[in-house]
Amino acid sequence: MIHPFGEAAILVEVGDPERAQALAASLRDEPPNGVTGAVPGRASVLVEFDPDAVEDLEIVVTAFLGALGGWAPSGRVRRIPVVYGGDHGPDLAGVAEIAGLSATEVVERHAAPEHRVLFDGFAPGFAYMGGLPDELDVPRLATPRTRTPAGSVAVADGMSGVYPADLPGGWWVIGRTPIKLFDPYRPGPAYLEPGDRVRFDPIDADEWSRFAGPPGDW
Repeated sequence: MIHPFGEAAILVEVGDPERAQALAASLRDEPPNGVTGAVPGRASVLVEFDPDAVEDLEIVVTAFLGALGGWAPSGRVRRIPVVYGGDHGPDLAGVAEIAGLSATEVVERHAAPEHRVLFDGFAPGFAYMGGLPDELDVPRLATPRTRTPAGSVAVADGMSGVYPADLPGGWWVIGRTPIKLFDPYRPGPAYLEPGDRVRFDPIDADEWSRFAGPPGDW
Protein backbone atom coordinates (compact mmCIF):
# COMPACT_ATOMS: atom_id res chain seq x y z
CA MET A 1 0.00 0.00 0.00
CA ILE A 2 1.14 3.54 -0.76
CA HIS A 3 0.17 6.51 1.42
CA PRO A 4 0.85 10.25 1.12
CA PHE A 5 3.38 11.43 3.70
CA GLY A 6 3.36 15.20 3.66
CA GLU A 7 3.84 17.24 0.52
CA ALA A 8 7.15 15.73 -0.60
CA ALA A 9 7.09 12.06 0.38
CA ILE A 10 5.08 8.87 0.20
CA LEU A 11 5.15 5.87 2.54
CA VAL A 12 5.27 2.52 0.77
CA GLU A 13 4.23 -0.47 2.91
CA VAL A 14 5.89 -3.63 1.60
CA GLY A 15 5.20 -6.16 4.36
CA ASP A 16 8.65 -7.37 5.39
CA PRO A 17 12.21 -6.12 5.99
CA GLU A 18 13.73 -7.82 2.94
CA ARG A 19 11.41 -6.10 0.47
CA ALA A 20 11.89 -2.79 2.27
CA GLN A 21 15.66 -3.14 1.93
CA ALA A 22 15.31 -4.17 -1.70
CA LEU A 23 13.04 -1.30 -2.70
CA ALA A 24 15.15 1.32 -0.92
CA ALA A 25 18.37 -0.01 -2.47
CA SER A 26 16.80 -0.12 -5.92
CA LEU A 27 15.54 3.46 -5.69
CA ARG A 28 18.93 4.66 -4.45
CA ASP A 29 20.89 2.80 -7.14
CA GLU A 30 18.70 3.97 -10.04
CA PRO A 31 16.67 6.93 -8.74
CA PRO A 32 13.76 7.92 -11.00
CA ASN A 33 13.59 11.55 -12.05
CA GLY A 34 12.59 13.69 -9.08
CA VAL A 35 13.17 11.07 -6.36
CA THR A 36 15.52 12.53 -3.75
CA GLY A 37 15.69 9.82 -1.11
CA ALA A 38 14.57 6.35 -0.01
CA VAL A 39 14.63 5.50 3.69
CA PRO A 40 13.85 1.88 4.67
CA GLY A 41 11.88 1.01 7.79
CA ARG A 42 11.05 -2.38 9.30
CA ALA A 43 8.41 -3.13 6.65
CA SER A 44 8.07 0.11 4.71
CA VAL A 45 10.03 2.69 2.72
CA LEU A 46 9.75 6.46 2.90
CA VAL A 47 10.25 7.79 -0.62
CA GLU A 48 11.13 11.50 -0.78
CA PHE A 49 10.68 13.49 -3.97
CA ASP A 50 10.68 16.94 -5.52
CA PRO A 51 7.01 17.77 -6.20
CA ASP A 52 8.02 20.04 -9.07
CA ALA A 53 10.07 17.38 -10.86
CA VAL A 54 8.09 14.15 -10.65
CA GLU A 55 4.76 12.89 -11.95
CA ASP A 56 2.90 9.63 -11.29
CA LEU A 57 5.37 8.59 -8.57
CA GLU A 58 3.06 5.84 -7.34
CA ILE A 59 3.14 4.22 -10.78
CA VAL A 60 6.94 4.43 -10.85
CA VAL A 61 7.30 2.92 -7.36
CA THR A 62 4.82 0.15 -8.19
CA ALA A 63 6.97 -0.72 -11.22
CA PHE A 64 10.08 -0.89 -9.02
CA LEU A 65 8.24 -3.20 -6.61
CA GLY A 66 7.36 -5.51 -9.45
CA ALA A 67 11.00 -5.83 -10.45
CA LEU A 68 12.40 -6.89 -7.06
CA GLY A 69 12.32 -10.63 -7.66
CA GLY A 70 15.99 -10.94 -8.53
CA TRP A 71 17.30 -8.63 -5.83
CA ALA A 72 19.97 -10.10 -3.57
CA PRO A 73 20.95 -8.43 -0.29
CA SER A 74 24.38 -6.85 -0.19
CA GLY A 75 26.14 -4.62 2.31
CA ARG A 76 29.30 -4.58 4.33
CA VAL A 77 30.12 -7.17 6.96
CA ARG A 78 30.66 -5.52 10.34
CA ARG A 79 32.12 -7.51 13.25
CA ILE A 80 31.31 -6.20 16.71
CA PRO A 81 33.21 -7.53 19.75
CA VAL A 82 30.95 -7.94 22.78
CA VAL A 83 31.53 -8.59 26.46
CA TYR A 84 28.38 -10.47 27.42
CA GLY A 85 26.89 -10.55 30.93
CA GLY A 86 28.22 -9.18 34.21
CA ASP A 87 28.26 -5.42 34.61
CA HIS A 88 28.27 -5.06 30.83
CA GLY A 89 25.14 -7.19 30.35
CA PRO A 90 22.90 -6.73 33.40
CA ASP A 91 19.83 -8.22 31.68
CA LEU A 92 21.43 -11.39 30.35
CA ALA A 93 20.03 -13.53 33.17
CA GLY A 94 16.56 -12.04 32.68
CA VAL A 95 16.55 -12.85 28.98
CA ALA A 96 17.78 -16.36 29.78
CA GLU A 97 14.93 -16.86 32.24
CA ILE A 98 12.28 -15.70 29.76
CA ALA A 99 13.76 -17.84 26.99
CA GLY A 100 14.15 -20.91 29.19
CA LEU A 101 17.86 -21.06 28.39
CA SER A 102 21.10 -20.72 30.27
CA ALA A 103 23.04 -17.47 30.02
CA THR A 104 25.68 -19.30 27.98
CA GLU A 105 23.04 -20.52 25.53
CA VAL A 106 21.68 -16.98 25.11
CA VAL A 107 25.18 -15.73 24.23
CA GLU A 108 25.74 -18.60 21.80
CA ARG A 109 22.42 -18.06 20.04
CA HIS A 110 22.82 -14.30 19.85
CA ALA A 111 26.32 -14.58 18.41
CA ALA A 112 25.58 -17.43 15.99
CA PRO A 113 23.53 -15.76 13.21
CA GLU A 114 24.34 -12.95 10.85
CA HIS A 115 22.22 -9.94 11.79
CA ARG A 116 21.17 -7.34 9.22
CA VAL A 117 20.76 -3.61 9.76
CA LEU A 118 17.17 -2.88 8.75
CA PHE A 119 17.03 0.83 9.48
CA ASP A 120 18.48 3.54 11.70
CA GLY A 121 16.39 5.55 14.10
CA PHE A 122 15.58 6.57 17.68
CA ALA A 123 18.95 8.33 17.94
CA PRO A 124 21.79 9.05 15.46
CA GLY A 125 23.71 5.85 14.85
CA PHE A 126 21.21 3.48 16.50
CA ALA A 127 20.75 0.55 14.12
CA TYR A 128 17.74 -1.76 14.32
CA MET A 129 18.88 -5.25 13.34
CA GLY A 130 16.89 -8.26 12.19
CA GLY A 131 18.06 -11.85 12.44
CA LEU A 132 17.51 -12.41 16.16
CA PRO A 133 16.63 -16.06 16.89
CA ASP A 134 12.96 -16.48 17.79
CA GLU A 135 13.74 -17.83 21.25
CA LEU A 136 15.43 -14.52 22.15
CA ASP A 137 12.38 -12.43 21.17
CA VAL A 138 11.52 -10.61 24.40
CA PRO A 139 9.21 -7.63 24.98
CA ARG A 140 10.58 -4.26 25.94
CA LEU A 141 11.34 -3.62 29.61
CA ALA A 142 8.25 -2.72 31.64
CA THR A 143 10.14 0.31 32.99
CA PRO A 144 12.70 1.88 30.61
CA ARG A 145 16.07 2.95 31.94
CA THR A 146 16.85 6.64 32.12
CA ARG A 147 20.42 5.85 31.03
CA THR A 148 21.77 2.99 28.97
CA PRO A 149 25.58 3.17 28.52
CA ALA A 150 27.10 3.71 25.09
CA GLY A 151 27.99 0.43 23.43
CA SER A 152 25.26 -1.55 25.16
CA VAL A 153 24.13 -4.52 23.06
CA ALA A 154 20.44 -5.08 23.64
CA VAL A 155 17.44 -7.07 22.41
CA ALA A 156 13.68 -6.43 22.25
CA ASP A 157 10.74 -6.93 19.91
CA GLY A 158 12.56 -9.49 17.78
CA MET A 159 15.52 -7.23 17.05
CA SER A 160 19.01 -6.42 18.29
CA GLY A 161 20.46 -2.96 18.73
CA VAL A 162 23.63 -1.29 19.96
CA TYR A 163 23.36 2.03 21.79
CA PRO A 164 25.73 4.53 20.12
CA ALA A 165 25.73 6.91 23.11
CA ASP A 166 24.48 7.15 26.69
CA LEU A 167 20.73 7.16 26.12
CA PRO A 168 17.46 6.25 27.80
CA GLY A 169 16.10 2.93 26.60
CA GLY A 170 13.73 0.06 27.20
CA TRP A 171 15.66 -2.85 25.66
CA TRP A 172 17.25 -5.76 27.55
CA VAL A 173 21.02 -5.18 27.77
CA ILE A 174 22.87 -8.49 27.39
CA GLY A 175 26.37 -7.15 26.69
CA ARG A 176 28.45 -4.18 25.67
CA THR A 177 30.98 -3.41 22.96
CA PRO A 178 34.08 -1.23 23.42
CA ILE A 179 34.05 0.05 19.83
CA LYS A 180 32.75 3.47 18.88
CA LEU A 181 29.65 3.40 16.69
CA PHE A 182 28.91 7.06 15.95
CA ASP A 183 31.13 10.06 15.23
CA PRO A 184 29.42 13.23 13.96
CA TYR A 185 32.75 14.53 12.65
CA ARG A 186 33.27 11.68 10.19
CA PRO A 187 31.96 11.90 6.59
CA GLY A 188 29.98 8.73 7.34
CA PRO A 189 29.08 9.32 10.99
CA ALA A 190 27.34 5.97 11.63
CA TYR A 191 29.39 2.76 11.66
CA LEU A 192 26.24 0.69 11.01
CA GLU A 193 24.02 1.57 8.06
CA PRO A 194 20.95 -0.09 6.50
CA GLY A 195 21.94 -3.19 4.55
CA ASP A 196 25.07 -3.93 6.60
CA ARG A 197 25.51 -7.47 7.88
CA VAL A 198 26.63 -7.77 11.50
CA ARG A 199 28.37 -10.55 13.41
CA PHE A 200 28.69 -10.31 17.18
CA ASP A 201 31.96 -11.76 18.51
CA PRO A 202 32.06 -12.66 22.23
CA ILE A 203 35.21 -11.43 23.99
CA ASP A 204 36.45 -11.51 27.58
CA ALA A 205 36.27 -8.42 29.77
CA ASP A 206 40.07 -8.21 29.95
CA GLU A 207 40.15 -7.68 26.15
CA TRP A 208 38.17 -4.44 26.39
CA SER A 209 41.09 -2.06 25.91
CA ARG A 210 42.30 -4.02 22.87
CA PHE A 211 39.15 -3.08 20.93
CA ALA A 212 38.29 0.30 22.47
CA GLY A 213 37.85 3.21 20.07
CA PRO A 214 36.92 3.49 16.40
CA PRO A 215 36.90 0.14 14.54
CA GLY A 216 39.69 -0.40 12.04
CA ASP A 217 37.39 -0.86 9.05
CA TRP A 218 35.41 2.38 9.50
